[in-house]
Amino acid sequence: MRLFRSHKVYDFMKVRRFWVSFSLLLTFGSAMLLLMGKARLGTDFLGGTEVEIAFKEPVEAGQVRKAVANAGFHSPSVIKVEDPKNPYRYLVRVQEVSTIAAEKQAEIERALCFGSKLPAECTDERRATEVKFSPGGDKITIRFAQAPDLAWVHERMVGVKGVALRPGANNPFLQSARDNKVEIQLMSKGDQLLGGLRHGLGAAKVPDVPLRTEWIGPRAGAQLRDSAIKSIAISIVFIMLYIAFRFDLRFAPGAVVSLVHDAVGTIGIFILLGKEINLTTVAAALTIVGYSVNDTVIVYDRVRENLGRLRGATFFQLINTSISEMLGRTILTNTTVVLSLLAFFVWGTGELKDFSLALVIGVILGTYSSIYVALPIAEWLDKVVSSRTGREKRGSSKKLPTSRAAAT
Repeated sequence: MRLFRSHKVYDFMKVRRFWVSFSLLLTFGSAMLLLMGKARLGTDFLGGTEVEIAFKEPVEAGQVRKAVANAGFHSPSVIKVEDPKNPYRYLVRVQEVSTIAAEKQAEIERALCFGSKLPAECTDERRATEVKFSPGGDKITIRFAQAPDLAWVHERMVGVKGVALRPGANNPFLQSARDNKVEIQLMSKGDQLLGGLRHGLGAAKVPDVPLRTEWIGPRAGAQLRDSAIKSIAISIVFIMLYIAFRFDLRFAPGAVVSLVHDAVGTIGIFILLGKEINLTTVAAALTIVGYSVNDTVIVYDRVRENLGRLRGATFFQLINTSISEMLGRTILTNTTVVLSLLAFFVWGTGELKDFSLALVIGVILGTYSSIYVALPIAEWLDKVVSSRTGREKRGSSKKLPTSRAAAT
């Protein structure tokens, strides 16, 4: 299938200055948005609790946000999820996590008579010998020196501010009579959030259980953020080494700049669209880097073929000829990819929708960056190398008569 006439050479490089300026604006603008903290980072990077709820009756996002805030949560984020099966589906994020802080753990241990410098009511028969907290902060296991009094344990835990026990007659309960081991179940932040919604919106609107509940601590979120940046940087470095080894050192910088342009530009456009930056976005950026380098390598390969075939042509002419020869292939391939991704974007939901949108943006940026970012840089480096080589040749030709005259 031919979309363009054979042997027709289009002057792509004639408008390269405009597109290079646009690419510089996009890349540096996106970087500034990231550095200024304009990105709406997800729970993966900031830490917090995320609960997805399908309400039974119609509710507005403002009503949900007000109910969550009244329940004691700071700066809740409420996002409506488009789902034909669940028309009242919302994603609620809060900054609080279920993990118990070290200060609160020390307060709970003191209330359960564990440790040193205990109050007078902590007699020997009520002293705890071991207190363990679950990583999720929703369970406490205590081992007592003697048979425990569950009513007393319940009373002591109710007296600790900021800690809520899960409703039920069997909480706390004796896990092991032989070891005098007691388990206390606490309400997680997800449970507390649902409880606040039931209190604010009514039990008839709020389901018994959420669709999903996830949480991540702020330290783990920072580690994930740093790992995401490192993964993109390492992949770009290895791609640069591959391009330099396969082609020429002149081609490697252009490929690397185009990859950075595609990844950073996609994230910048996501920020402008108000989309969330999370691990799904990072996965999309890595996918874009892999796809973009494939497109760049194919164009580079055609330029390298024409270097040997079109002897005497300038590098500027080689670029125009190579792009013109690859134009039909590039449009057909990338259009097919974009159409496939648009299907996921139109009919997908949640993270799949954002992932496909990021890939669509990345494919479009990667297509034009192979032409107007990678190749102009390669052409500029070719001029630099050629000018230096010419100066060296002219310098050696000036010295040659002097050496012959000296020999004579």
